[in-house]
Amino acid sequence: MTNNKIKILIVEDEKNLLDVLQIKLIKEGFLVEIATDGEEGLEKIRNFKPNLILLDIVMPKIDGYGVLEKMKKEKIKIPVIVISNSGQPVEVEKTTELGAVDHLIKTEFSPADVMGVVEKYFNLKNKKEPNLTPIIKLKKKEDKNVKSRNIKTLLVEDDSFLRELFSKKLTKEGFTVYEAIDGEIALGGIDDVKPDIVLLDIVLPSLDGFQVLEKIKNNPDPEIAKIPVVILSNLGQAEDEKKAKRLGATDYFIKAHFSTDEIVKEIIKIIEQNK
Repeated sequence: MTNNKIKILIVEDEKNLLDVLQIKLIKEGFLVEIATDGEEGLEKIRNFKPNLILLDIVMPKIDGYGVLEKMKKEKIKIPVIVISNSGQPVEVEKTTELGAVDHLIKTEFSPADVMGVVEKYFNLKNKKEPNLTPIIKLKKKEDKNVKSRNIKTLLVEDDSFLRELFSKKLTKEGFTVYEAIDGEIALGGIDDVKPDIVLLDIVLPSLDGFQVLEKIKNNPDPEIAKIPVVILSNLGQAEDEKKAKRLGATDYFIKAHFSTDEIVKEIIKIIEQNK
């Protein structure tokens, strides 16, 4: 694998972990820089200009939250994968809100897992050269054995199990489903597909659901801006639902509180109301 054009910055103060990650990524051909605190990390983000950042949360001088806040303030749009000790929902929610695209829990990942995440963002698997341009492609699914409702649904969900579960249920109900595993892919294909409804997760790679929702509702094409967007999320805080509704969501479902059958019934009602 020849990845010399791809630059990765590791911001981590735990020496053993830092060494393991650095050795693995260099061995795979990446150009790697390291920083052992948030202050040094920010300096290298500005000067080294990496294509991807692996960022610890608990660090000297400036912690990971502070680094993400500075990046957001300075409008530095580099994918950040958070390396966490806990992986608690409140931490994931906070770092996602600040722009992190993925999370790894230190006690649960191996160097091979890190490579899997890197390949996910750079489309490197089985390729000789890197492709730093995201592939904007929606996956279309429909059941030819079921009478079509002529309803196009854009399902934006990065969890493969849930995505498959919802797709199967919707296609069996006669929907044509277009799948997207992250926010960029969803936005990249929505102009062409012009779905009748969007089912949108909140915690996503690249762009989170709130960002996707806002971009849909502010789309210059009025046909796209008026598409009903239903949030399907694990985030059950009242402020999350309020924020989604404020940004233009038609409805908000907490995944754990509803069955797929119940959600599909509600989706059909919403589409009927919008005809």
